[in-house]
Amino acid sequence: MTQTPSKNQALIERRHKIVPRGVSQVHPIVVARAEGGKIWDVDGNEYLDWFGGIGVLNVGHNHPRVVEAVERQLRRYMHTCFPGAAYEPYIELAERLTATAPISGDKKAFFLNTGVEATENAIKIARSFTNRPGVIAFRGSFHGRTLMGMTLTGKSNPYRQNFGPFAPEVYHAPYPSEYHGVDTRKALDGLHEVFDTQIQPERVAAIIIEPQLGEGGFIPAPKPFLKALRSLTQKHGIVFIDDEVQTGIGRTGKFWAIEHAEVEPDLICFAKSIGGGLPIGGVLGRAEIMDAPAVGGLGSTFGGNPLACAAALAVLEIFEQENLLEKAQKLGELLHEGFRKIQARFPQAVGDVRGLGPMIAMELVKDPSSKSPNPQLTNRLLEVAREKGLLLFKAGMHSNVIRCLVPLVVSEAEARKGLEILEASLEQALSEAR
Repeated sequence: MTQTPSKNQALIERRHKIVPRGVSQVHPIVVARAEGGKIWDVDGNEYLDWFGGIGVLNVGHNHPRVVEAVERQLRRYMHTCFPGAAYEPYIELAERLTATAPISGDKKAFFLNTGVEATENAIKIARSFTNRPGVIAFRGSFHGRTLMGMTLTGKSNPYRQNFGPFAPEVYHAPYPSEYHGVDTRKALDGLHEVFDTQIQPERVAAIIIEPQLGEGGFIPAPKPFLKALRSLTQKHGIVFIDDEVQTGIGRTGKFWAIEHAEVEPDLICFAKSIGGGLPIGGVLGRAEIMDAPAVGGLGSTFGGNPLACAAALAVLEIFEQENLLEKAQKLGELLHEGFRKIQARFPQAVGDVRGLGPMIAMELVKDPSSKSPNPQLTNRLLEVAREKGLLLFKAGMHSNVIRCLVPLVVSEAEARKGLEILEASLEQALSEAR
């Protein structure tokens, strides 16, 4: 007797027939609805969502304030194209978002659609301001999938593949990772080596850095490193670009992750969670730098769409009225405690636990002494956790890091349930591997 495939299976089969293989998918499910920190698939299965649309849903799925704001704006107008005819939600969002930035003096902001558009435009602005060509990014970084985004990204597989040639005048320096033997001093020495061997600092327009790596494995940059980097950029007239596409909007317990280091960047790239699920990104920064491009040098047909701006304004209200930063800090404490407990129970498998606040990860290894990555265990852990009702995502240079991007609005009970499933899933995955 032939078994009828589930709705998930049937839709995934249709997906594979019509969507290119290059579009990856971690979990073979199709979503029917979502709310807060949970997802339900088309077969009615319920999951705790710990990847949050890959860091887009800090305020959770379908937050009522966001839904209401979008519906209200939808009745007024959906689109005009801001460069053609302005609208107040764009202006108000720029005002309110720049007020959150840890940058002194006058600031300006403009909006785009995605994170990679933000990084692309930050480079344009920096080059325009300095009239220099060079850009320095870091190994292990991720800045997007466009030509410049791929070039800036310091991880070859799968992002670069055979997509070259890449954009010129981009150089990579070591990102500090003490667990992998690169401390602040070694990372700074590596940066100076780039200055000595590849491009003089006087030719560098910008240095762009994630204050905590995202795709690269959730590695926070040490405070001394970021302070030294800020000092170097000021000394040489280099624009310091803070890529907060994944780390921003409360993900680390601060509104901007760079605040942990008490460092003032020149420009901040943002996207993902600012829209509460709608696509919006942008760049904000020092007014004199932001004003460097001439009229017409910056723009976007859909960037800062009225619906997305309305959603983003609602996100800012949620942070203020629901004390979401305070909740994020408490959630971070709970997750760190839970991840450390799992590491203590499985020290042979969990090599490192790290992260700022609730932006936390565990690195899975074959043994703690060699720190040899264990992507096989990571993949199996994702499968087992999904079977038990928890959706996880991986990261890292060797895809052996479990990263947590749980919505900040989840209850303590939901967070603890997720930790219990994670622990039980790792136990099962390890027992199968023996």
